[in-house]
Amino acid sequence: MRSLRVAAAQINPTVGDLAGNVERILAAVREAERLGCDLVAFPELALTGYPPEDLLLKDGFVADARRALDQVAAASGDCAVLVGAVVPASELVGHVGTPSDSRATSAPLLANVAAVCAHGEVAALVAKRLLPNYAVFDEQRWFVPGEGAPTLLRIADAVVGVAVCEDLWTPDGPAAAMAGSGAELIVSLNASPFSIGQHGRRRQIVADRVAETGCAVVYVNQVGGQDELVFDGGSVVVGDDGRVVAEAPTFLEHLVVADLEVHGDPSEVTEALVEISGASRRVDPADLGEVAVPRSEEGEIYAALVLGTRDYLAKNGFTDAIIGISGGIDSAIVAAIAVDALGRRHVRGIAMPSRYSSDHSISDAEDLAARLGIRLDTVAIEPAHGAYAAMLRDLLGGEPAGLTDENLQSRLRGVLLMAVSNDTGAIVLTTGNKSEMATGYSTLYGDSAGGFAVIKDVPKTLVYDLCRWRNEDARAQGLTAPIPDAILSKPPSAELRPDQVDEDSLPAYELLDPILSAIVEGDRTVPQLVAAGHDPDLVERVARLVDIAEYKRRQMPPGVRITSKAFGKDRRMPITNRYRPQGPGAS
Repeated sequence: MRSLRVAAAQINPTVGDLAGNVERILAAVREAERLGCDLVAFPELALTGYPPEDLLLKDGFVADARRALDQVAAASGDCAVLVGAVVPASELVGHVGTPSDSRATSAPLLANVAAVCAHGEVAALVAKRLLPNYAVFDEQRWFVPGEGAPTLLRIADAVVGVAVCEDLWTPDGPAAAMAGSGAELIVSLNASPFSIGQHGRRRQIVADRVAETGCAVVYVNQVGGQDELVFDGGSVVVGDDGRVVAEAPTFLEHLVVADLEVHGDPSEVTEALVEISGASRRVDPADLGEVAVPRSEEGEIYAALVLGTRDYLAKNGFTDAIIGISGGIDSAIVAAIAVDALGRRHVRGIAMPSRYSSDHSISDAEDLAARLGIRLDTVAIEPAHGAYAAMLRDLLGGEPAGLTDENLQSRLRGVLLMAVSNDTGAIVLTTGNKSEMATGYSTLYGDSAGGFAVIKDVPKTLVYDLCRWRNEDARAQGLTAPIPDAILSKPPSAELRPDQVDEDSLPAYELLDPILSAIVEGDRTVPQLVAAGHDPDLVERVARLVDIAEYKRRQMPPGVRITSKAFGKDRRMPITNRYRPQGPGAS
């Protein structure tokens, strides 16, 4: 029996922080070497952070990234280090194709590679072959694809193939070619962002490739937040029999270590092999072959929001956050997430009641703040509201009324929050949810004013589910539930006019959210939704709201992506747009 000790280093790199990323990588390499690992694998583009986007168009950045790779290589020893990097395509002459995107020809051609480092040098560069150009991915803008015969490694007498993300995801693709050339193990470097259900889809992909190729798989994935994206990790080692040998917890940095048996016949391999000796000693860690306990769907989503918020603030130099606390459900979940991400001492709430605010909203805000242990300041906006009304009287020909007056109140609150932000250096977290973003049920420069939109991609009905989950999770730990029951049970309202509720302006969220999901995430048209049985008037109304709100969404702050299609990177619709589908099934 032959076995290999493998490690998957699930790390949280920061885009552009080359020195910091090298430090993280080398710390994991040292630990893998201490444990006697034959190889340690890191995520896709771990040296630069993923996605580096148009930093790749800067020659200086690419040169610095190449020097960072040399630093990692120089520190390598018997343990093979497989690390995601970017290199000029000229280093892989004969192993890369032509650019798919003509824009890539305006700058030096680049390759997205798995760099294999050992014995103080770069032993091999394996270029990513399949460059995704869908959803949040735009890799054909920057890279040229790998081509030619697979590069195989012999590590401690095992034959290893190397895949970069998409190369493992495609049936009858590069992974199958590696197996056909004699690979017994495929190591896959990934930067696969979180979305609802994605963890299960990845597990199925790995299982499918094991079944197709007969190879064991080491799947390592990035963890951490990067702008709108959040990466959940979930790295896994699967034997050639399909059994999960070891698995990392999600949303945490972790070094997964496992002893993996291989059962091929390396003597039959005719391809040229890159020879790496592997480790000469073994240390048995207590967590060898550890398999993480899975989270519930709500637990995964909540963890994604916490990590995405924590990393956005930390990686951009913020330590503290300010939230407008209204006593409603949206500000409640944002406050809870912020406390879990930053700690209660770094979160400050500001209640800004108006002449229309109910007594229970004020008391609910106070109850929420007490449960979370955060500071809550109360500043009534009535003096400013009255002053602005007087200032506008001549301009408007009378007192502000209707939508004008409602938006004025929201903007006054935005001014207060941003003033405190300017004075303290804390970032304002906005509280708008995806249902509101989709339909334009928000005020530009009012409730949209801020630096990060925590629940921008969370539909209203899911906001309620997450609040209930967070309360249940707290109670299970013997802690106080953070969200008051009164907030969960009352009808949602912006309280910008007497007795206002959201359903005065929008359909019930239970009806609205499935239609929004079909339009935004499923790209369904009005005729298609009507044909599926939805009320024609309701669908027409919702689709119209989505279309006319595009200009607002372009001005919203970034927020954590948790669905398969979020506003921003995923969905790129024209603001000026007169297209209307004409018939049943039109697309």
